[in-house]
Amino acid sequence: MTTLIQYASLNPTPWKNGGGCTTEIMASPPGATLNDFDWRISLATIAQSGPFSVFPGIDRTLTLVDGGNVVLDVGNERKVALSEREPVVAFPGEVPVNATVDGDPTTDFNVMTRRERCSHQLERRVVRDFSVLERRSALTVLFLAEGESLTVYSSRERMVLVRYDAVVLDREETWTLEAPSATVFIVDIMPNEEDE
Repeated sequence: MTTLIQYASLNPTPWKNGGGCTTEIMASPPGATLNDFDWRISLATIAQSGPFSVFPGIDRTLTLVDGGNVVLDVGNERKVALSEREPVVAFPGEVPVNATVDGDPTTDFNVMTRRERCSHQLERRVVRDFSVLERRSALTVLFLAEGESLTVYSSRERMVLVRYDAVVLDREETWTLEAPSATVFIVDIMPNEEDE
């Protein structure tokens, strides 16, 4: 079933270390905690420098949505400056990551999948006027990262998103995205073959 998730209806949760807060957009299975989700999509605010939580067995993709730069020290092996120029980083959840905030707090879009159950793919797409989305997986989540509104429609359904809203697509094969100018994150969740 196609589901519209309105950002205004979600509640942020402060981090234990006080360095920011997280707003869960959706997780599976429903009601899953941080210890037992198969996949999880959230929006996080990083307000100060500090370590990320460690998630063994989880693959993560982090994408900058808003704010200043943040430098991620991933496993003491590589440093990634998450910025408008390089807005996406992927890393295993068991690897220690330390964030250094450079200036203003950042807002980041976070996708996590449990490696033994499923995987994910994230695409950043700029929509000017309209764009056609051909489905690539059993479950697709669209997130409006930038832009005042986005209209999403198929031959049977039509929805309007405002900034930070998300929609879960799991039926129609072809959707049209329409907006004067918008940045959309398209997340495909793929179950492992043995779990299908």
